[in-house]
Amino acid sequence: MIEAPASLKTVLKRLKLSGLLHTLPERVSWARQSGLTEMEFLELILQDEIDRRDQKNFMNRLSRAGFDIDQTLENFQWDAPVRFDHSRVRDLFSLGFLERREDVLFMGPVGVGKTFLASALGHAACRAGYQVLFLRADQMLKDLLTSRADNSTEKVLRSVLAPDLLIVDDFGLRRLNTMQSSDFYEVIIHRHRRASTILTSNRTVDEWIPLFDDPMLAQSALDRLAHNAHQVVMEGDSFRTRLRPGSQPLTQ
Repeated sequence: MIEAPASLKTVLKRLKLSGLLHTLPERVSWARQSGLTEMEFLELILQDEIDRRDQKNFMNRLSRAGFDIDQTLENFQWDAPVRFDHSRVRDLFSLGFLERREDVLFMGPVGVGKTFLASALGHAACRAGYQVLFLRADQMLKDLLTSRADNSTEKVLRSVLAPDLLIVDDFGLRRLNTMQSSDFYEVIIHRHRRASTILTSNRTVDEWIPLFDDPMLAQSALDRLAHNAHQVVMEGDSFRTRLRPGSQPLTQ
C-alpha cells in the first residue's frame, strides 16, 4: 500500500482536502495500472472529493430533516392492498412540485402509508439537494407555543418557514385552540407559493375547517392550501394490522 508523505498530508489538510487521504493510495495504484495522465488523475481524485462532500451533505440533510430514513420510495410496498392514484404519486417523485412551490396532501385512515410516502418524498428531496424538515403537527404547534415563554418565537417560526419542504405529519387529530389556529394560519400563509408543504391527515380537507377556533381564519388558510396542493386520498386496511404477530405476511 502506497503511503502519502507527511508533507502531502499537511498540504491537503491546509486545503481542507484531507478526505482524499482515505482513497488516495488506491487511486494512485489504479492510475498507474490504467495509464492515466497527470490531468486525468487530478480530475479523478477531485471528483472523489466532490462525491464525498455531496454524500456528507446528503447525510447531514437527512439527519436534520427528522424523518425515518428507511422510509424511501424503494422500500414502499406498492403491492399492498391500499387504494390511491399510484401514477400520480410516482409523478410527485420527479419533484416538480418543489420547483413550482406546490403542496401535497396525503389523506386517509390510520396506517395506510401516508407518513411513509411523505417521508419518502422528503428523502428524495434531500437526495436532490433540498432542505427538508419533518414535524408532527402537535409538536410543531407545541414548539411555537412554548417559544413564547423564552421569546424565541421568531427563531422557531423561521426554522419552520425556512426549509424548501416542510412535512407536517398527523394534522387534525384534535381541535385547535385560538393560539394553535393562529400559528397554523401563519405557517400556511407565509409558506404559500414560497416553499412546498406536505401534510398528512386522517381527515379530508372538508373536515378541517371545524377544527379551527376561527372559521374565517381556517377558510383563508385552507383555501390557499387546497388550491395549491396535490391531494392524494388513500383507502385500505392498516399496514400495522397486517404486520402484527400472527398476521399473514404480504407477498412480494
